[in-house]
Amino acid sequence: MRKYLVVLIVLSLVLSVFVGFDSISFAQKKYNEAPMLAELVKAGKLPPVEERLPENPLVVKPIEEIGTYGGDLRIPLLGTADFATLYYGLIRESLLKWDITGTKPIPNLAEKYEITRGGRVFTFYLRKGVKWSDGVPFTADDIMFWYEDILLNKDLTPAFPTWLVTAGSPVKITKVNDYAVRFEFSKPNPGFPEMMAFNGCTDLIINPKHYLKQFHPRYVSLDKLNEMAKKEGFDTWYKLFANRNDYFQNPERPTLNAWITTGPLAGKTTHILVRNPYYWKVDTAGNQLPYIDRIVASIVENIEVINMKVLNGEIDYDSGHLTLPNYPLLKSNESKGGYRVLLYKQTMGSQLAFMPNLNHKDPVLNKLFNNKNFRIALSLAINRDEINQLCYLGLAEPRQATVDRNCPYYTEGLERLYAEYNPQKANEILDSLGLSKRDKDGFRLRPDGKTLAITIEYPPVGEFGPWSDVIELVKKYWEAIGIKVATKAIDRSLFEVRASSGEIDIILWAWGRGLHPLVEPRFVFPYAASRTGAPLYGLWYSTGGKSGKKPTGDVLKAIQLWETFKITVEPEKRLALGKELIKLSTENLWSIGTVGLAPTIVVVKNNLRNVPEKSFREWVCLQINHTNPEQYFFKK
Repeated sequence: MRKYLVVLIVLSLVLSVFVGFDSISFAQKKYNEAPMLAELVKAGKLPPVEERLPENPLVVKPIEEIGTYGGDLRIPLLGTADFATLYYGLIRESLLKWDITGTKPIPNLAEKYEITRGGRVFTFYLRKGVKWSDGVPFTADDIMFWYEDILLNKDLTPAFPTWLVTAGSPVKITKVNDYAVRFEFSKPNPGFPEMMAFNGCTDLIINPKHYLKQFHPRYVSLDKLNEMAKKEGFDTWYKLFANRNDYFQNPERPTLNAWITTGPLAGKTTHILVRNPYYWKVDTAGNQLPYIDRIVASIVENIEVINMKVLNGEIDYDSGHLTLPNYPLLKSNESKGGYRVLLYKQTMGSQLAFMPNLNHKDPVLNKLFNNKNFRIALSLAINRDEINQLCYLGLAEPRQATVDRNCPYYTEGLERLYAEYNPQKANEILDSLGLSKRDKDGFRLRPDGKTLAITIEYPPVGEFGPWSDVIELVKKYWEAIGIKVATKAIDRSLFEVRASSGEIDIILWAWGRGLHPLVEPRFVFPYAASRTGAPLYGLWYSTGGKSGKKPTGDVLKAIQLWETFKITVEPEKRLALGKELIKLSTENLWSIGTVGLAPTIVVVKNNLRNVPEKSFREWVCLQINHTNPEQYFFKK
């Protein structure tokens, strides 16, 4: 099944290039480095490059050619909350990462790993000699610090991460030696390498013990820590710890990434990162990576500013901000701006999915939203063909919020379920639900006599397409069947808080993970409080039942299927469980899709090379991290 999936992905993406990791051995142990680092070595401010690299550096095969050193990579950020675009996409590292096809986890900071005891135990062998950006060795102690002092500390981690739990039992992590750690589960966990390639990056499992222990009560007295916290403006030690462990806010925190932050991200219009002199990857000629000296991020207010900067030739690279309506203008100005416009595939099941709040505080709306027929009526009222033509240049696919056809858990026809435009049928369903009475403006009345009205709150992000336009169209469609709709754009951080606490009528987001829906299945069932239409159910699941509300019916059934899927080793049984779970989720319309699988615009300066001309963008693969941005370079 795995080989079959890889073939499908490669064919669908039409990948004409390959980038990967080679096991090339440098017999002479002679390496090259950036001129700026060579000068520091000559001045006695840095050890020689051979001493800064590990015993066996990870070797990256360039996409086009061996690069040259130098230059600033100018990118945009849409406000300070947009750091994930930069952090996860360009620079994040973990024990494992995804290969170029996005289908297989491969060694990264871990040189290799072994699976034993029937799939319960995973032993990771670290790359010997890797150093933090301050020159201190990276060892198993750094991972044990995360496990013992962060993960098991209730102040820092109130709820144990669900991806590290099987059959209700948390993982146990032990140190084998200075360069090996063992993850032991109570039950088999066959999907763990894939989860490590994703969650291992987003959950920050690698932490510099030598630096962070000065902010932890196991190593410093609590009185002293509280005094330190108060001095820095925090009321608790763990808030100080979180601040000191924030890569973008604290330039003193050592990193293993290719570039190092130079100052706090907050309150800036420009954020700069510089090359890490101890970065542990080289190219096939023995040149220490990265090629590019600095990343210079312009923090702008809106997408229009990003669009203008691209047209003016002020941006070297952007992935995910510019939407398809911008495509004709961007394409026609390629020569003038000195850039090329690429269309990467997105494995987005729906560019925008609407999730009625199943935990709504209003008892009338709660009852309606939990009625599957009401959700079906909402879905049938949406004219997906019109959305595709008006908002996505006809390049997307009208479909339900479900997986990509290349996903192994896909079932034929799921994407068309309740996806036809049939407002007449929608009206009939609403009438049958006892909503036939209307107010003076023609809107339906609720059973309590109030007008049936909902508000769609949304963050005006551009990452997934022209959301504002789609939302206005959906407002029109739903008002045409008698539901009064108000729309309200709010700050993204406020949206996150309100959505996670269940304060929003219709929770919305892009239905991602179309290729890897069960690596982190938050769009399949309420896996967590965020990105779901049932935040209290998600909170219940993610806290092991300690908070939130216990689900019933098909939501609970989905959770039980997932728990069984996680520990099932037999490929055929695992595949059947995965397909059943996806089918159950789609049939229930917990997420109502619009259009999906739209390409995303990637703008690349003409002299920026080793960027694949054809690839894909997928959150589980950390956006474009699988393309190895450390080997991008400016051709002179």
